[in-house]
Amino acid sequence: MAADLGISLAILAGIVLLSEVMRRVAAKVLGKSDYLVYVWEIISTLQLCSCTHELKLLGEVGRVDLQIGLTLTYLISVVHGLTFRGAICNPSSTIESVYRSRITGRCAAARILCQFVAASVARCVVPYVWALGLSDLHVRHKLFGFKCFNPINAPLLKATAVELGCAFAVHSAATHMQELSDKYKLHAIALVITTLVYAGGSATGAVFNPALAFSTQFSCSGNTFAEYSLVYWLGPVLGMTGSVLLYDKVIPSLSRKSTHQNGLDSNGVDDKKKN
Repeated sequence: MAADLGISLAILAGIVLLSEVMRRVAAKVLGKSDYLVYVWEIISTLQLCSCTHELKLLGEVGRVDLQIGLTLTYLISVVHGLTFRGAICNPSSTIESVYRSRITGRCAAARILCQFVAASVARCVVPYVWALGLSDLHVRHKLFGFKCFNPINAPLLKATAVELGCAFAVHSAATHMQELSDKYKLHAIALVITTLVYAGGSATGAVFNPALAFSTQFSCSGNTFAEYSLVYWLGPVLGMTGSVLLYDKVIPSLSRKSTHQNGLDSNGVDDKKKN
């Protein structure tokens, strides 16, 4: 098992290094072209999906210890954060960026398309890497035709609620960590992701990313496309929407209402004193 783990770690490192080389080459070739962000979106999403495929294989087929699996999840989350170079890699987060006026709707649509293209490429290419039989883990997986287990181990509504809750938590955490310096925020977000994987992984895999789920979960047997869409697409989008509504609309509204009820005007002056 140690040898299989070592080979998987080497593959993960190779994916990240190759992706970084591709990003740098793209930056040199395209320069300040408007298309560079979309190329980076494809490369970074491909990195995310490919690494997750290997981690998923370690968890399902390799049966690595939970502690090792969570440690790898944390470390690879940090690595992704360090290397993505502005790529979003998540359709839910891309939609939120439109709401916050960070990008335009047209840019968001193009980015989401890039994300799903990269997710599809990863789903098609990774099995060819496994087919090389670099480890006993890959050989065993090949013998079973690269089939993956049903990722949903809960009733559909509960599974959707899990993905919704995970997305709500990670988007809320990201919103509240905007003031942190990048080096602290990176590790904090990675810790949140790892915690969510621990909490919800047994039910759905805790993906909370529609593009990533399309790459790693939708090819598995056991559920229909519509059922996977409900859990892995609608759930995360609703979770993101819930986070935005709560912290941008509901809480500020309640705060203003509370201030008004306490007899304060918009400048914080007691209305009674003004009379």
